[in-house]
Amino acid sequence: MTLLALGLNHQTAPLALRERVALDAARLPVALSELKAVPGVEEAALLSTCNRTEVYVQVADGREDAVAGWLARHHGIAAETLAAYLYRHRDDEAVRHLFRVATGLDSLVLGEPQILGQVKDAWQAARAAHALRTPLDRLFQQSFAVAKRVRTDTRIGAHPVSVAFAAVRLARQVFAALDEATVLLIGAGDTIELAARHLVDAQAKRLLVANRTLEHAQVLASRHGGYALPLSELERHLPEADIVISATAAREPILRRAGVAAALKARRNRPMFLLDLAVPRDIEAAVAELDDVYLYTVDDLEQVIEENRASRREAAQQAQAIIDLQVEHFMAWWRAQGRQDALRALRSRADAARDEALAKAREQLATGKPADEVLALLAHQLTNKLLHGPSAALRQAALDGDLDLLQAASRLYGDDA
Repeated sequence: MTLLALGLNHQTAPLALRERVALDAARLPVALSELKAVPGVEEAALLSTCNRTEVYVQVADGREDAVAGWLARHHGIAAETLAAYLYRHRDDEAVRHLFRVATGLDSLVLGEPQILGQVKDAWQAARAAHALRTPLDRLFQQSFAVAKRVRTDTRIGAHPVSVAFAAVRLARQVFAALDEATVLLIGAGDTIELAARHLVDAQAKRLLVANRTLEHAQVLASRHGGYALPLSELERHLPEADIVISATAAREPILRRAGVAAALKARRNRPMFLLDLAVPRDIEAAVAELDDVYLYTVDDLEQVIEENRASRREAAQQAQAIIDLQVEHFMAWWRAQGRQDALRALRSRADAARDEALAKAREQLATGKPADEVLALLAHQLTNKLLHGPSAALRQAALDGDLDLLQAASRLYGDDA
């Protein structure tokens, strides 16, 4: 069996492809069920965020391509098209990759803390779908412990920086004085919550929060002194917004070119800054073609985020050392599990041989055969069954000159056996 981590992220695939393979929470149970049905897949988990979609499986050796094929079929993408953007990590490298993801070392924003919650959500979804067995379940739980240790023992989390922080910082570069700007936030999840906090810290003049569920918008707006509105009123309030930051789980764009064009006309072509943090995108790409619109996506945050990477590189090196050690610990457990599987199989065969011999002995006793005769036959048959396989293997080893197997047998049974 192989532990496999397979996927694509912001480093390997463009946004247009990442949004095609993104999975929302509602689709995860079906996707996990399909993946588990792929021949050779023993257990599975799926991680999908704005910057990555990844498959974690324990799969039979030689069946990796079947997993990649499922990912392509599930999203209606040609396998050869997807393959150009996929990475594959096996066994210890798969373990290392998950630990790096959980600790934020593989994130667009180095060390960002939100990813750990997303990894936990992926684990809980796989558990709820009964898609996990012991190895992957233990791997994910150990990734949480590794992430906690990295946060405790290094400064990777000092002065937390997130995609939301980078977004607000970019907004401040475009609008030097946020205290004169009206900001429209679309969504009510963690990213929008963080953006609202940073906007309040930056003293933004006014916050509007639009969400499909008005109650969620009201909770967030009241927490940060904003005004809540249902998504159905979005276009009516859009002309008020100097800055729009959107991060929802919608599968189709929420803001389209026509709506933004109408808002610009109402604003008498005063510029608008739009930042789309969602994957799939919330804002139609054609909006960027409009005059007086500055549209950015998560992939445009690279320059802002590079400063964060430079400040955290030393902590990242310390975190990597912790991860490498924990990979060794997990792989030692994994290899031990393999040996235990062989031991369990050996004991199972011995138990089956014993039960078969006992059943025959009881039948013979029931027919009136003498107990001594039955016991002698039982011992003879059981000895033959238990030693037939090892004896044949050792005879062949002697003929082949396989000294390793002969020496192993000597150690196993003892020189005086």
